[in-house]
Amino acid sequence: MTAPLLEATRLVKHFPLPRHGLSRRGAVRAVEEVDLAVLPGEVLGLVGESGSGKSTLGRLVLRLIDPTAGRIVFEGQDITALSRGALRPLRRRMQMVFQDPYASLNPRRPVGEAIAEVLRLHGLAGHDGGTVRARELLAHVGLSGDDYPRLPRSFSGGQRQRIAIARALAVEPKLLVADEPVSALDVSVQAGILTLLRQLRAEFGLAMLFISHDLSVVEAMADRVMVLYLGRVMEVGPVRAIFTAPRHPYTAALLSAAPGRALAHRMPPLAGEIPSPADPPSGCVFRTRCPFALPACAETVPQLRAIAPGHSKACIRDDLSL
Repeated sequence: MTAPLLEATRLVKHFPLPRHGLSRRGAVRAVEEVDLAVLPGEVLGLVGESGSGKSTLGRLVLRLIDPTAGRIVFEGQDITALSRGALRPLRRRMQMVFQDPYASLNPRRPVGEAIAEVLRLHGLAGHDGGTVRARELLAHVGLSGDDYPRLPRSFSGGQRQRIAIARALAVEPKLLVADEPVSALDVSVQAGILTLLRQLRAEFGLAMLFISHDLSVVEAMADRVMVLYLGRVMEVGPVRAIFTAPRHPYTAALLSAAPGRALAHRMPPLAGEIPSPADPPSGCVFRTRCPFALPACAETVPQLRAIAPGHSKACIRDDLSL
């Protein structure tokens, strides 16, 4: 069996809240006891509403932020407690593409220089300071090597995201965390970026943690899907199983709300808003919005359990037809 490229075990991230007077200091519980694995060359899609903890989880696994608890293993090495200096050699093999292509590039730096700088930082620049390789990478993502001296303001949002992808690929990573990489782009531009990511995955054998709230995008990109709600995993399984036969009420509700999605049973729209991660419900965090909740759902946190090969859910009810 192939060993995971990335593995996280019981990962937790709490952000402390400021104390007010004599009140006890609380915390935003952004990620709660998440287990996650990404195989070499695999795309794991991460879905859920805003506030579910998707972006926080993506930053945690790359150690861009430190976990409150849990363990992160990358290429067989425990990186949970590594110092920033010890992590630096590993940064070559794990990179991130951020959501906003307008904020992720320095507006005063030529785009080619932004790529060449990454090459220099990792000792990959060569005698020319990385200029030739940066031009090659720009051409590789559908731009031109002649774009090297231009500033980001000269490019559209889709072109800027291509530049950000080229910068991430400069160090030849094994893992790419793509955090909502097309959500800030026009629909007409999104397809080109997704096609580019699929081509790069095939060419370089990239594994991806692909984060998106757009279910159709995840269905097109992912091999497996993990569904988050209020920092906890509700369901995880193969993309086909998740999208055709969801087993958790939250997954079914998300799919029912997606336009053009045909399910055997339509779920009613979710009532209310996602609760505050600073004060999550007891037991199952989804129970306050779940049309199938029982009194028992408030008593204990349901653990992920296998319901089919490679398919697990965190729900006590097995009598539902979703």
